Amino acid sequence: MNTNRAGSDRWISLLFILPSIIAIAIFVYGFISWTGYVSFSNWNTLTPDFSFAGLQNYAFLLQDYRFQSGMRNTLFFTIFFIFGVLFMGFMLATFIDSNIKQEWFFRNVFLFPMALSFVVTGVVWQWLLNPSTGVNILFAMLGFDSVPAWYTSTTIAFGFPVGSIEFGLPVAMLSVVIAAVWQMTGFSLAMYLAGLRAIPDEIKEAARMDGATEFQIYRKVIFPMLLPITVSIVIIMGHMSLKIFDLIYAMTGSGANFVTDVPGVYMFETTFRANFFANGAAIAMIMLALVAVIMVPYLISARKGES
Repeated sequence: MNTNRAGSDRWISLLFILPSIIAIAIFVYGFISWTGYVSFSNWNTLTPDFSFAGLQNYAFLLQDYRFQSGMRNTLFFTIFFIFGVLFMGFMLATFIDSNIKQEWFFRNVFLFPMALSFVVTGVVWQWLLNPSTGVNILFAMLGFDSVPAWYTSTTIAFGFPVGSIEFGLPVAMLSVVIAAVWQMTGFSLAMYLAGLRAIPDEIKEAARMDGATEFQIYRKVIFPMLLPITVSIVIIMGHMSLKIFDLIYAMTGSGANFVTDVPGVYMFETTFRANFFANGAAIAMIMLALVAVIMVPYLISARKGES
């Protein structure tokens, strides 16, 4: 009888989640499959054309100047964004964890940017870093003859030719990194603060009694214990940076000479403005593949850890 009841409960549970399963199958995996199908077609006009184009759209992108620029910008944005979020989050978490007064105030201030959308952040930082407004007014008041170009700069630092582009650090991308780090530091702060407070004081006191310095305690005790949190932050921030769109679209757009362009912006403009649907679908599938490179190994390792 218990067996029959358990079987009945499983069927009832399945019926409850069945609408969600159907919705996900249609609106996630179904649309991904449709996008993949379109990316292999010739649909690059307003009139649908589903004739098979093979890898033609992907070959075009690999030789396209704007797409190569977007991939370069995404690479450097991802590196500096993840490093900035990790560094600032850990430093602020250490600051809050040091038994400061009015901790609640600092915690709220540092977490506040996360309550904003990337669009709002983009608009605010666009004004702050505008060459003729924002912080540059302060530089002018202090008597500086020249002020930073911020996101309007077309300089590629340490550049050298690769394919159709100059590969190097797009200086204008650093302004976008500043805005993104400002918004997402609160996430790593919360994660690191929870991790720091989960480390027993007895472990740190034992290390001090053994003669370890504060630097050695952090290097040999705290950092290793925070490694799973660091990996989680890297994975989450990494997948966000690879598909970033709203912040850059609101703050800089593709920029002069595409110095702040990313595949997300390129995909949007190619698909919904230029009506090159197959090319836009190919960009979307490449973005999906980039995110999968980060997410799939992490999910597999997490699943193995649970089993």
